[in-house]
Amino acid sequence: MTLSLVISCSSKKETFIDYTNPQIEYSGRIDSSKIKGAELYWSGTSIKLNFEGESISALIEDEKGDNYYNIIIDNGNPFILRPDTIKRYHKLASKLTREKHTVEIFKRTEWDQGKSSFYGFKLEGNAKVLKKSASKKRKIEFYGNSITAGYAVEDLSGKDSPDSTYTNNYLSYAAITARHFEAKYQCICKSGIGITVSWIPLIMPEMYDRLIPEDPNSKWDFSLYTPDIVVINLLQNDSWLVDIPEHDEFKVRFGTKAPDEEHIISAYQQFVSKIREHYPKANIICALGSMEASKKGSVWIDYIKKAVNRLNDTGIFTHFIEHKESDAHPSIEEQEVIAKSLINFIEKNIDW
Repeated sequence: MTLSLVISCSSKKETFIDYTNPQIEYSGRIDSSKIKGAELYWSGTSIKLNFEGESISALIEDEKGDNYYNIIIDNGNPFILRPDTIKRYHKLASKLTREKHTVEIFKRTEWDQGKSSFYGFKLEGNAKVLKKSASKKRKIEFYGNSITAGYAVEDLSGKDSPDSTYTNNYLSYAAITARHFEAKYQCICKSGIGITVSWIPLIMPEMYDRLIPEDPNSKWDFSLYTPDIVVINLLQNDSWLVDIPEHDEFKVRFGTKAPDEEHIISAYQQFVSKIREHYPKANIICALGSMEASKKGSVWIDYIKKAVNRLNDTGIFTHFIEHKESDAHPSIEEQEVIAKSLINFIEKNIDW
């Protein structure tokens, strides 16, 4: 994979657009309560601006220098920005024509790479901020693990490299599905996370309602975003870890005895119930796939079916994506297959 990195710049006739400008469109759970800027954590978080001008730069500072963003100008092919730990301007586009342009900054990487702080844009030459695009009529939200995050999706070797350069939420089935339906997109995900146990100390029922992922006291205001569809794609990591009693997180969650069927079904049912409480009118899709837990005959498919049956809610659906027959995380092509499966399911079953 080739990384196209942008550099800082200086110019004449500059117009600064503060991060609070109402024409900037934000998507995702973004914190602006502690600093004079917008703090970005979650995969798929994005910033958009419509403007006129010869060039545009973004004033950004990254906590660790390990985050990557897709920069999309005028809905063209993305190129990559890697902000560093110094607060500075990064040139996003130059030598633009004198007409309307659009810029989008899309977070590829996960929150464990640290936060990024966005302070605003700088326009140069005949600069003008234009009205943001009309609000999208549809809204979709995802809760998931590494599959949803797009972990290692660009690792063409198939070795699942943990290097954040290979993670790209933009190419995940979740983001692809949102773009297909022209829906506003929000993604709450973390590689390794589960419902009952994770490879990390957090489980989804502890993380799902946070604004800042690692802060248990930072709560998200669910009234700020009300999705029409919620997709839950979890339990893959549970399926592995319940068979590894020597793992530290197994011991923390279960002690010495693996959870029985009732424990798992009840935990899944309780999580879906929490989502329903926040979104009384949303269609909820309880999905699974496309890694090992979704193999034909998997008990994990049965667990989800039983949990959903118990909820007795006509607005809650199940959808199981065919196992992809390999051990690695989904590739770009395999993410597209998952997206196609989910898109077809939504088109056939949900009127939104």
